[in-house]
Amino acid sequence: MNEVKEDLRNIEQIYKLFLQQQFTFIRALQHTRENAHDMIRPVTSISQVQSYMEHYCNNSTDRRILNMFLNICNDLSKLCHKLEAVRSGNNRTNGILETCKLLLSHSNDLSTIRAKYPHDVVNHLSCDEAKNHYGGVVSLIPVVLDCMKEWVAHTEKLPLYNVSGGGGTSEERDAPARAATLQTPRSLHLEAQTSTCNKDNVQVQGRKHVWKKPLSGTEKHSGKRQGPWKPPGRHA
Repeated sequence: MNEVKEDLRNIEQIYKLFLQQQFTFIRALQHTRENAHDMIRPVTSISQVQSYMEHYCNNSTDRRILNMFLNICNDLSKLCHKLEAVRSGNNRTNGILETCKLLLSHSNDLSTIRAKYPHDVVNHLSCDEAKNHYGGVVSLIPVVLDCMKEWVAHTEKLPLYNVSGGGGTSEERDAPARAATLQTPRSLHLEAQTSTCNKDNVQVQGRKHVWKKPLSGTEKHSGKRQGPWKPPGRHA
């Protein structure tokens, strides 16, 4: 996450330099549109700007500023993919990412988007330029930057430990519970064994306490008991 935030700050710094040259950017678009004989339709996509730079740009200043715009858009697109790889989010953060990817698509229509306060890029254009030509293209980068900062803010609030580093991994947190679960059956098994052993001892001891009739003189001499012994007081 720290790497993502650092990348985002770097892009913002480059954008601040670009923002200081907004008039140069608009003038480059005007020059290339004139060369392309395309003065009627508005600038509505990233691919349109790229086409102007590659085919209708006649001076290094225009090429430099148009290329700067395209590079910032490319860096933002790469950052979008990095945000997806950082961690899984919820519906809100995933929706923000999808919005960013859509805005940065080279064929996406930018004519309807407008950067709002505190951004003043649209205010630096004339009414005709803002409404009919460049309002969308100058709004693209600040709108995407706002979306990415919103993604970071919401993502940092999600309770996922593997990114924030707090509380250890889920496996480590669950270890005590698993240990208790494993120990309980074993203790019960040992207790059951002890109970069984005690019961067996009782049974053995019970068998040892059988009363036997003393042998008569004849029986002692022969070592054998004469006939089946019957308890006193009982007759067949």
